[in-house]
Amino acid sequence: MMNRLGVIGTGIVVLLMLLGSSLFIVDQRQVAVVYALGEIKSVITEPGLKWKLPPPFQNVVFLDRRIQTLDSPETRPIFTAEKKSLVIDWLVKWRISEPRQFIRNNGTDLRNVENRLSPVVQAAFNEEITRRDVRGVLSKERERVMNDVRSRLADEAKAFGIEIVDVRIKRVDFVADITDSVYRRMESERKQVANELRSQGTAEGEKIRADADRQREVIIAEAYRDAQKIKGEGDAKASALYAAAFGRDPQFAQFYRSLEAYRASFRNRSDVMVIDPSSEFFRTMRTGGAGGPGR
Repeated sequence: MMNRLGVIGTGIVVLLMLLGSSLFIVDQRQVAVVYALGEIKSVITEPGLKWKLPPPFQNVVFLDRRIQTLDSPETRPIFTAEKKSLVIDWLVKWRISEPRQFIRNNGTDLRNVENRLSPVVQAAFNEEITRRDVRGVLSKERERVMNDVRSRLADEAKAFGIEIVDVRIKRVDFVADITDSVYRRMESERKQVANELRSQGTAEGEKIRADADRQREVIIAEAYRDAQKIKGEGDAKASALYAAAFGRDPQFAQFYRSLEAYRASFRNRSDVMVIDPSSEFFRTMRTGGAGGPGR
C-alpha cells in the first residue's frame, strides 16, 4: 500500500514538473520563439500564458521587441564634396520586425546585429556626406541627410530581420586641427570686423567733433557779431544822448569832461603828476567851473 502511494506521489510530481515545463508566459515587451529539435517551430507575438511540449522536444527563446538604440561606436572623419573633413556622431532607432529572419542571421544576441549594423550605417553616412558641402551638412540639408540614410538602410535592415525606426545626427564637428584653424580664422575675421567698426566709429567721432567745433565757431562769431552790433547801437544811442545833453549847455559839458579827466587821473592817493599848474589841464580848478570865479 505504501509503495503504491509513493508511486502515485512520484507520478503527480513528475506530471507537475512536465506541466510546469510546458507552460510559459509571453510578456507584451517580448517575442517568444519556440524551437522544436533545433528548428523554429513557431513565433508567438501575443502576450499571455502559452504552452509547448516539454524539453527536450521544444524550448523557448525570448526576444526584446522594444525599440533599441544604436549609437555610433567611433567617430571617423568623413570628407565632404569640397574635401573638408567632418566628424559625425549619429544614432539609429531600430526594432525586431521578423523574428525568424533575425535569428537566422544574428542569433538571439542583440549585440550581434548591432556589430553588423554599425558599419552599414557608417557607410550610408559616408555616401550621403560626400555628396554635400559643409554648409549643407551643418544646416540646410541636415534633415535630408538623415532621411536619405534611413532610406538606404531600409533594404539592408530587412536582411537583418529588423525595422529602422529613425536615424538622427547628434553632432557634426570638424576634426581637431581643422577646428583650430576655423576658430583662428573666425577670430581673425571678428578682429577685422571690430577694427573696421572702430575705424568707422573714430571717423564718425571726428566728423561729429569737427561739426560741433564748426557750429561752436559759427555760434561764437554770430554772438560776437550780435554783441558788437548791440554795443555799437548802444554807443550810438549814448553818443546821441551825450550830444543832445551837452549841446544844450556846452560849458557844463566841458566842465563834466574835465571832472571825468580828474577822476581818471587821480584814482589813487599815491598817484603823482608833475605838470605846469598854468596848463590847460588845471583850468577848471583855477576857474572853479566854466565862467565861474577862481578859487
